Amino acid sequence: EDYHRLIEKLDQKSQILSMTDSGNYIAEIEKTLLGLGFERSDFERSTGEFSGGWRMRIELAKLLLQKPDLLLLDEPTNHLDIESIQWLENFLAQNSKAVIVVSHDRAFLDAVCTRTIELSLGSIYDFKLPYSRFVVFRKEMREQQMRSYENQQKLIQDTESFIERFRYKATKGVQVKSRIKQLEKIERIEIDEQDNSRLHLRFPPAPHSGSFPVIIEQLSKSYGEHLVIGDVQLSLRRGEKVAFVGRNGEGKSTLVKCILNEIPYEGSIKLGHKVKIAYFAQNQPQLLDEKLSVFETVDRVATGEVRTKIRDILGAFMFGGEASDKKVKVLSGGERSRLAMIRLLLEPANLLILDEPTNHLDMPSKDVLKAAIKAFEGTVILVSHDREFLDGLVEKVYEFGQQKVREHLCDIHQFLEKKKLDNLKQLEQNPLNAVSNNDKTTAETKTADTFTSTKNNKEKQAYAKVPETPVASNNYAERKALNRKIKKLEKRLQEHEDEVSKLEKQLELTQNELNTPEGACRPELHEQYTRDKKALDNALSYWEMAATEMETLKNN
Repeated sequence: EDYHRLIEKLDQKSQILSMTDSGNYIAEIEKTLLGLGFERSDFERSTGEFSGGWRMRIELAKLLLQKPDLLLLDEPTNHLDIESIQWLENFLAQNSKAVIVVSHDRAFLDAVCTRTIELSLGSIYDFKLPYSRFVVFRKEMREQQMRSYENQQKLIQDTESFIERFRYKATKGVQVKSRIKQLEKIERIEIDEQDNSRLHLRFPPAPHSGSFPVIIEQLSKSYGEHLVIGDVQLSLRRGEKVAFVGRNGEGKSTLVKCILNEIPYEGSIKLGHKVKIAYFAQNQPQLLDEKLSVFETVDRVATGEVRTKIRDILGAFMFGGEASDKKVKVLSGGERSRLAMIRLLLEPANLLILDEPTNHLDMPSKDVLKAAIKAFEGTVILVSHDREFLDGLVEKVYEFGQQKVREHLCDIHQFLEKKKLDNLKQLEQNPLNAVSNNDKTTAETKTADTFTSTKNNKEKQAYAKVPETPVASNNYAERKALNRKIKKLEKRLQEHEDEVSKLEKQLELTQNELNTPEGACRPELHEQYTRDKKALDNALSYWEMAATEMETLKNN
């Protein structure tokens, strides 16, 4: 009996597994681990053998495989390389469950999210828009709020002025009371508070260095029998800004440590004449002494005249006033990164080596850091997985993988496009597929554009055909044809006038709704206003062309 019960129980469990498609769980585990950058040879290794960053990937894989109804991810891209981030983007984009992401990676947010919730100065703003569209809309909304606020303030001022002027005139008593009631009913428009605190960052002028700050020849580095990178050939010209990219563990930070002469290696590294290096390590914020205050942390490394300007420097990095007395142990990740960046700036350098400098920075601070690096006249090596940060910043990419370092003479965007095509070739084994798909997409786009502009083009062509100086004729047939054309044009002109009138009324209604506090916060109203305004501009343009043609015909 026990045996039969076990058989029945096994059969029930098998049916459940079959119904839930759980028989493929091994394949799902492998797919997830490979997507997050693990090799098949890693599958049997103990988790204790992996670094902190790889353990974070293991934890992320466990979360993804649980398939929860709600997935909460706090800065999930911090410990991922570019390829793993792209895999995670695709995974989350295809996921039908709810996902809440806390991230400062713009490209990742745009690829994954369809809704943005901003927390600013104690307020929450919720918009059903991806991040980049949210930024544009938020700016437009604030500008619209400001215009509505100014218009309302003028209305209030004029009303109050009228009341004060005629308050004691008996003949104006009814009007004054009406204005007072009107004033009481006005819903006051409030402008959203804006966080204007900004990081002010500028690297000290770079001392002049040799033409080639770094020359690497036949460099190899192994740990025991494990070869990390081999036969590396690399040279940087003065003023170049380059990116080190690749999967974690492929040797990016290892090569940086070789350049800094922190670890032994085989081969040759020559630093140029008068090269001074400033290095920001990936774990730099965690190396700060937690017992010290912000001020004490900077004071301990400052020398000479800089010590008299510590308060000013801290203020520029948003540590003004009482914030400078905070203990390091209570600082957030972003605050620690800013504090570590201050230490980097205290000594002039002409070769910056920054290892994941954006990991804990918010988006405004990342923008400021990017601008500062752009303005820096020295040489820069950036180890980063942040595509948006690297875009427009580096002109050369060094790809680390399979114990090799490959040089790509292009920016990060071109590099990623090239990698995407290479991966398609490997997957499909038919490069023509990728080309035909691209051609198809281009053709579809052109078709859509053509369809959208057909009506406009036809109207513009119709007006374009009108001769500038029609020749008047005594021929009866020609005069009759001209009269028919004028009547037809009069009808078209009236249609355009009706359309303009209709659109002006619609635009006024939308504008009135936007002037209310509720309307100002509705994205669809702002989009409607933009569409109405564009349609009105087009209608006015066609009306002007028709009026010009009419005048020309009547004068001849």
